Amino acid sequence: MIGAILGDIVGSIYEFDNIKTKKFELFGRDCIFTDDTIMTVAVADALMRFEDVTDENVEEFKKVLIKRMHYWGNKYPDASYGGRFIFWVLMRRTEPYNSLGNGSAMRVSPVGWYAKSVEQARMLAKATAEVTHNHPEGIKGAVATAEAIFWARNRAGMPQIKKEMERYYSLNFTLDEIRPTYDFDATCQGTVPQAIQAFLESKDFEDAIRNAISVGGDSDTLAAITGSVAEAYFGIPEDLKETALSYLDDEILDVVERFTEKVLRSND
Repeated sequence: MIGAILGDIVGSIYEFDNIKTKKFELFGRDCIFTDDTIMTVAVADALMRFEDVTDENVEEFKKVLIKRMHYWGNKYPDASYGGRFIFWVLMRRTEPYNSLGNGSAMRVSPVGWYAKSVEQARMLAKATAEVTHNHPEGIKGAVATAEAIFWARNRAGMPQIKKEMERYYSLNFTLDEIRPTYDFDATCQGTVPQAIQAFLESKDFEDAIRNAISVGGDSDTLAAITGSVAEAYFGIPEDLKETALSYLDDEILDVVERFTEKVLRSND
């Protein structure tokens, strides 16, 4: 999940001021964490409250997740949320609103690390999406992202990951082909394929983040999704990880550290 947070921070200054090149300062002066980070933390927070989430207790997990999303969203109400989502948070709504936005994919990375099987990753990703983003495209974006992370952390090669992702999206394009005309798109179907392609064309973690930012569009979310997969595949250089974590306050950092420790224990 740190890869998603790092991508969010790096991309935060380019979301509404796209830069169509890979040559830029990685952590710009005005970089901040945004809603991508806050809701990723909310998902991790909810997952840690269960020893295991199964088909039998997934509805209870969703109730807990809604409460944690409300908690974190109200604690950080000015984190650049989408309009319908922040209304859902502030009004403490519990019903989904049929969104196909990329918010379901930007927050799902903890699932890819928590899941013990690809089937569990799909089930959990669907659950984390449908509390708000219950449109089929919203669910698909979360499931594809979580599955890519699961395969990457389980040592699948890029050809296999690409093959698995092509069950969800057409990836018959290159970043160079789409970069000149790709514009802001906050839907899953307009963000997740591009984020996956940014990972597939990368040579290391930093290159993946630079690929994602260079495309333009919803830069922080695109880089968060790319970063979440790239972390699982490449790992994150310690200096970049330390810099990203330095942007977080103590309560967020506590969740990140506890979740990371839980993942390391469960993967031993």
